[in-house]
Amino acid sequence: MQGRSYRYVGPADLKAAVRPGSGGCRIGSAADFNSWISERSAAELVEPFTFVVDMEGMLRLAPRRSEHVACAGGGSVLSAGEVGFNRQAGRWVVGDVSNHSTGYCPDTSSWPAVAQALDCVRLGRPSGFTHAVVFRRCPDCQEHSIVREDDFVCVFCGSDLPTAWNVNPAD
Repeated sequence: MQGRSYRYVGPADLKAAVRPGSGGCRIGSAADFNSWISERSAAELVEPFTFVVDMEGMLRLAPRRSEHVACAGGGSVLSAGEVGFNRQAGRWVVGDVSNHSTGYCPDTSSWPAVAQALDCVRLGRPSGFTHAVVFRRCPDCQEHSIVREDDFVCVFCGSDLPTAWNVNPAD
């Protein structure tokens, strides 16, 4: 299953700084995840991590303050955001997960790609984003906005925002 893809829409200098092979750690199995998580410090585990679901549907993880475009190796993604893990009944599970990525601005409808990537790694997960972020591009000033409390008004120029996702609709 492959949904909509999201190209990078953030600052060009961040994408230009991405080097080949610099993407986040590709997590394709439970063994990959267990190896990766065992290398994290207690301080790292307190905060969520940066994630993307790459175009092959694989989960990629990086430290929280990493840029999503770097985690994705500069490419398009099926989803992006932040994810936190905790132990429950002796196994790792997803505690919190969001689509909060201002570099990709993925729609909330990208959840199935995230769910499938987490299921491939056999991680317990919620039934949807625990914090869903609604992104829109202003048709007037072209800025990307986060819609808060269903107030579809651009924070930059005050124009009305569309109710349907429109950040990079050509994709």
